[in-house]
Amino acid sequence: MNALPPDDDIIYTILALLILEEYGADFTTENIAEIWLRLLPESCVFTAERWTLANLKAGIPPLEAASVRNPDTELIGASIRADGWAYVNPRNPARAAEFAHRDAYLSHRKSGIYSEMYFAAVIAAAFGTSTLEEALQVGLRFIPRDCEFTRQVNWALNFAPQIKNYRDANQAVSDRFRGMHAVHAINNACLTIWGVFLCRGDFSAGISQTVAMSYDNDCTAATVGSILGAFMGIDAVPEIWSKPW
Repeated sequence: MNALPPDDDIIYTILALLILEEYGADFTTENIAEIWLRLLPESCVFTAERWTLANLKAGIPPLEAASVRNPDTELIGASIRADGWAYVNPRNPARAAEFAHRDAYLSHRKSGIYSEMYFAAVIAAAFGTSTLEEALQVGLRFIPRDCEFTRQVNWALNFAPQIKNYRDANQAVSDRFRGMHAVHAINNACLTIWGVFLCRGDFSAGISQTVAMSYDNDCTAATVGSILGAFMGIDAVPEIWSKPW
């Protein structure tokens, strides 16, 4: 592999850096909307982001753009935008989650927002926690305790010892969330959590197990890679993941 096609997981991380370069740490949801309109390729928007971008182009204000003709506000699209906010806030999960909230509110609501806040906090915390489980627990401090997303993340954390491989993960999510959209924030968050546990000290194994779980596996594996990279450090990332680029 020696080339990189446009990809939403990577595009949003780059956009986060561009937003911070242009507006600084006090960026607003309106600032993000301006960057989306100016720089976000239409070929890289799906589900909630596609609805939101269309609404922005139609003149709907940024703080309302997620709520108009948008049936996808609890899907995974905001969650995959967590990385950049975490990278610039290492060991500061509260600030990472707050950055993520400003971002997620443009296109998502409820579990869609909480998923981005949660994983931004987890990645930021992973730069300084003593265990991966600690990082996954830290993320829960920055989202509502009584929301559905928190309840299902707690289930995933408690159920993790029973997940021995990607087959177990796929089966458990398929059984518990039967009928849920395949790219929902909740079912994919559970798979992401189990992918972190299945790494067992091996960066490549964490990514590979997560991809094999299916569902929105490019997004879940990307988040697993962020968490493991933050926790394990650059020297633990095999050259096969970086040398081609």
